[in-house]
Amino acid sequence: MNTRLLIDWTRCEARGLCIELVPEVLTADDWGYPLSRHGDVTLPIPAPAIRYAEEAVRECPRLALRLIED
Repeated sequence: MNTRLLIDWTRCEARGLCIELVPEVLTADDWGYPLSRHGDVTLPIPAPAIRYAEEAVRECPRLALRLIED
């Protein structure tokens, strides 16, 4: 099973908490919005980082993040 992070760009306000919590996956663009560190559109989360991705989803002040499993 693969876990992926989805970002709702209409909600994101570039606060950066997700970037701090999941630096293995995310980096910031010039305006502070999260970008995939590896250029992936689907943002796969490595197993060791899942708990941090879950925390990022819980802590996002704009509810712009969610995890899906496929």
